[in-house]
Amino acid sequence: MLDEPAALGETRLDPASAGTARICADRLRDVVQSASAELAADLLRAPSALMQLSHEEALAVVACMEPRLIAEGETFIHEGDKDNTGFMLLILDGEVTVESSVVHRDDPITCRILGAGSLIGEIGLIDGSARSASCTAMTDLRCAMLSRDALNGLLDADPRTAAKLMMAISHRIAQRIRANHDRLKLYSQLTLAMNEEIHFLMPF
Repeated sequence: MLDEPAALGETRLDPASAGTARICADRLRDVVQSASAELAADLLRAPSALMQLSHEEALAVVACMEPRLIAEGETFIHEGDKDNTGFMLLILDGEVTVESSVVHRDDPITCRILGAGSLIGEIGLIDGSARSASCTAMTDLRCAMLSRDALNGLLDADPRTAAKLMMAISHRIAQRIRANHDRLKLYSQLTLAMNEEIHFLMPF
């Protein structure tokens, strides 16, 4: 259920949750009549999240999620963190700055600003690898958290929906990889054009 948000820890999320098949099934019965769960399901199916899910499948996923509150100014995901990777977040309300470190630069660069309907941390949920960027709350945040334990519970309770969820996340990651590939091609073309211009202006 998502009607009673739980306050977040001061600097870290606790990814542990009782993600058993029985608990997911029990929650789903309650979620069907929850207005906040309906909202979360709609946001989970937004183009910025996992639009491949049906409304019923999204509700089944929401039934396994836990509410979380994050205070404005808190950096709740740290780039390079290998120990706090077992969850992803769906933003229900508020905005998040995503920043990444760059070689030979003291200050990180802002990669994106995310709002309601955006997912954070889905790659870490799948592979458990170190976080690729830092995330800081620009405003107070209301989120829904899916932990790895809860995902395992969904796999037991509803394998079809869990498989659909994994496919949707994989599709989202593939889109990012393709977009990054297109950017690299563009950067390569720009670099080539600049080198040719420099050679033309300074042939010797």
